[in-house]
Amino acid sequence: MELPLKRTRTSTFRRTDASSPAIMESIDNPSLLGHSRLMQVPYVEGNKSLGSLPPDVTLTTEFTSLKLNTRFDEANGGSFLLLDGKENLKVSSAEQFLGRLNCDGSARVKVVSVFGNTGDGKSHTLNHTFFDGDEVFRTSSEQNSCTLGVWAAFDPHFRVICLDTEGLLGSTSHENQRTRLLLKVLAVSDIVIYRTRSERLHHDLFTFLGSASRAYSQHFQGALQAVGQRSEFGGPLSALGPAVIIFHETRHTRTLQASLTESAEDFLRNRFAQSKLEIEAFSSLRYVGIQTLAPPTDFADLRAAVQSELENTTVRSARQPNVVYHTLKVLNDKFSGEIENVSPVLFPDQYFTCPVKCLSCERRCESSMGHLKEGMPHSCAYRCRYQHQFENCTYICKLCHSNGKEVVVSPKLTSSSDTSWLGLAKYAWSGYVIECPHCGEIYRSRQYWYGNKNPEDAAVRTEIQHVWPGSNSATLGSQNAAQKVLDGVTYISEAVASVGSPPTRMLSSWVADQIAPKYWRPNHEIKNCYSCKKWFAPTASKHHCRSCGEGFCEDCSNHFMPVPDKGWFTPVRVCSPCYQKASMNDNLIVDDVDDTEVRARKYGEAVVSTLSTVASVLEYPRGLIKDTARPLYWVPDHEVTHCCCCEVQFSARITLHHCRDCGRGVCKECSMNRRAVPLRGWDNPVRICDQCMKKD
Repeated sequence: MELPLKRTRTSTFRRTDASSPAIMESIDNPSLLGHSRLMQVPYVEGNKSLGSLPPDVTLTTEFTSLKLNTRFDEANGGSFLLLDGKENLKVSSAEQFLGRLNCDGSARVKVVSVFGNTGDGKSHTLNHTFFDGDEVFRTSSEQNSCTLGVWAAFDPHFRVICLDTEGLLGSTSHENQRTRLLLKVLAVSDIVIYRTRSERLHHDLFTFLGSASRAYSQHFQGALQAVGQRSEFGGPLSALGPAVIIFHETRHTRTLQASLTESAEDFLRNRFAQSKLEIEAFSSLRYVGIQTLAPPTDFADLRAAVQSELENTTVRSARQPNVVYHTLKVLNDKFSGEIENVSPVLFPDQYFTCPVKCLSCERRCESSMGHLKEGMPHSCAYRCRYQHQFENCTYICKLCHSNGKEVVVSPKLTSSSDTSWLGLAKYAWSGYVIECPHCGEIYRSRQYWYGNKNPEDAAVRTEIQHVWPGSNSATLGSQNAAQKVLDGVTYISEAVASVGSPPTRMLSSWVADQIAPKYWRPNHEIKNCYSCKKWFAPTASKHHCRSCGEGFCEDCSNHFMPVPDKGWFTPVRVCSPCYQKASMNDNLIVDDVDDTEVRARKYGEAVVSTLSTVASVLEYPRGLIKDTARPLYWVPDHEVTHCCCCEVQFSARITLHHCRDCGRGVCKECSMNRRAVPLRGWDNPVRICDQCMKKD
């Protein structure tokens, strides 16, 4: 408040307006200060202080101006700075906190804080809600915000510590730090008043309260529980956050009105839900709306709502002021680290750049939207990180790089000049190969008996590349290496197992007759078991007794013993009658026997036994590793139920296969075609579904 005053040697002030009364009321009049407190004005002449002016100072035409600050001094019970804009606590102890509040330490109080955008009248609201309109918290009509940091004052009537906070959306270079400061104040409050004078409820209200609820649940709740468990605080604090009152004042538009089916609070909760924001941390939510057609604002409804929440002790009880101070100090010490303050960009790059993200590092492509139509690939200036599931470590031929060429190479199972069987044999013996289109074979993983170097040391340079969705990765060949080995194992296993199929079994029976001893009955003559007369099906197994040479079934020839008189000196299969006869004639002496007749059969049995063992051994690891060896683009077996071409359902009779091009599940009838798929790393002809063949 500015009064036109001018200093003289007398202690009298006189008004400049001659029409006004010559003598004004004394400077300590409550009508000037708003409170019945004496304000002393120092009187100075030159550099010498003459003490304080007497209370009956008058105004004269010889005086200039005297500025009276109506904000209360903390020593006289007014508001004081509790936290500055940089989160520094300006009160050093609980005793100092009580002294500035002018509050009894044994009193039990609650905390009420006010939030809102700058310029919406937060300080004015606290003054009229708790202090009968006295300017305990400073208000201003200037453009600059008059409240920076957090200011505190005590209302002895309601026994409330009032906290006036810095406004949101104000001009500051420390917006993130200011937001964290406000959240700490909210955490220690029992009642939060969100003051808004917007004609309609804006999104920033819901964003702030929703984010505050999430921050309270995830960070402040645990910290408050730990503080409350300390003995000097008298027990645990409430797990629920403060009660929230949204005070909405409009002039031209109607406030929220309750209907028969929905209250104003229900409308607010629906708005929070639509924005995917949670408010479960708050103990209650209340809406107070007034429409002010002509000033002043009526705060009666807000005052009644606040008083109702203050009287509610079911969730939060009043506590001593020193507990409030210690709680705020603990939270401020805990959440006071460095924080990056980045100003929000109105038009971020994501508005205009390609939305595709790298699968490995999840960074966006920095090229403009629609760049693929212009023939420009995806690009990103940031370095990517390696992930084994993408194998995005690219190999570049060292020799070509030294000659000024960037030639990308990749590990492969076989060389381009090798056949599939020869390549598989080389892979089993000397490992995978790296082949350059210009330099030929530049690396073998197991080329020497010992001392093999890594490819990075010997032949290639490495670069970590971004993995863009739908792009042709240069390392797909190495991703398929395990599946290629599995396919080779499968081929061998199926070839060995095919010995048991009817056509091959008939052929093997004919070969067995050619190498069988002369005393064996030929297979084509054996129709029934010689002992039990059981009829043999075309695919049934026939066994020869090594002693008598007749054909028997499995059950009638399950004995083993040497038959030295026939040239079998190790235990071999014999029928039951021959086994019983031999047991009664143990002292049989055998002279020199020419085993030439059974030698061919012995070799044949060794081959068949070896093949059977190979088939069983190969089948076990195949079933064990088939899920982990398959490429990433293949659809997992458990997700495939029908053929992608004919829609037939897979079963024990209809087996599941994968197309090497699209990776989908396909039946055998719809995947009879074979061709190479270099795009996927298959250099030799592999299984392709009919749909992919038609696309070509």
